[in-house]
Amino acid sequence: MAADIAEQPAGYARLRQPAYADPIAAVAAVVARRRPRHVVFTARGTSDHAALYAAYLTEIRLGLPAGLASPSAVTLFGARPDLRDALVVGVSQSGGSPDLAEVLRVARAGGATTVAVTNQPDSPLAEAAELTIDIAAGHERAVAATKTYTAQLLALLMLIEGIRAGDGSLPADERAALDALPELAERVLADPVPTELAPRYRFAAQLVTTGRGYAYPTAREIALKLMETSYLPALAFSGADLLHGPLAMADPDVPVIAVVGTGPGGSAMREVLRRLAERRADVLTIGAGVTSAGTGSAGTASGDVTDPAPAAAIVLPRVDERYAPLLDILPAQRLALALAVARGEDPDAPRGLAKVTATR
Repeated sequence: MAADIAEQPAGYARLRQPAYADPIAAVAAVVARRRPRHVVFTARGTSDHAALYAAYLTEIRLGLPAGLASPSAVTLFGARPDLRDALVVGVSQSGGSPDLAEVLRVARAGGATTVAVTNQPDSPLAEAAELTIDIAAGHERAVAATKTYTAQLLALLMLIEGIRAGDGSLPADERAALDALPELAERVLADPVPTELAPRYRFAAQLVTTGRGYAYPTAREIALKLMETSYLPALAFSGADLLHGPLAMADPDVPVIAVVGTGPGGSAMREVLRRLAERRADVLTIGAGVTSAGTGSAGTASGDVTDPAPAAAIVLPRVDERYAPLLDILPAQRLALALAVARGEDPDAPRGLAKVTATR
């Protein structure tokens, strides 16, 4: 898992090379010409969180309604939804789950434009789709997905921004921002704070993660990584949903990891953090919109979101809110790894799990 995590900056750089970026642009151009009226994503597990990120991008950047499919509606109940004029995107690291491939087959037969986003371009998912995007993450050693997740995020970002452009191309400022990600990721991964914080949660019985907007999928992925590697029950809520009831369980014995970026999503977390402070919750904030709490950082604190200051903070470089998920998850992966080791678990071989999970 440590080796997989360390390879992510190189993965970002690889996807930005013409050999991989140009095919993504070509897929985006095909989709743009067809002018889909709505977008449906289908995924499972970690890939579901990448798909959720893409759904936010789709609605915000393309102005198209987007949602996540329920594969069982097709595979178990035999539903055949009307997906004409739709873009249906299957997101899967292995591309091997039969239910996701079946959703794409049904959607394609019904007239949808179908795209597979996968690390295995010769997989059943890719065979079922009309168009395929190779995330080019290379072999992932650990069961818990890390580098394939971030490669999915970047590939989906490039796809959606390419559709927005109309011809698959990206404006010069966006190309420059994406090309800067490998160096920023290296800086974030060099920060010792996530490993230093692991003992803080060694004896935690449960944990809550939260974020809003683009940060919400990151909060969900953090919770999954903690459950996979440390067997720590972790509940993920959007910041808004947390205030609608689950806040009642927050207290000093229930740690909270809050992903706090810049922009509207980060600003919306101010009230969440204030309410958590009232409950005297132990809050760790991760992101560019946090106030340093004396724990060190991989970037410069903005000081414009968190009030009051959290108990601990991992402060990341300031980037456009759309790009933040590609950095925010990195220290959380390292925290999950270090915490699993601190709790005496083997993060490379979570009990009961396999690298490829086939569901129907």
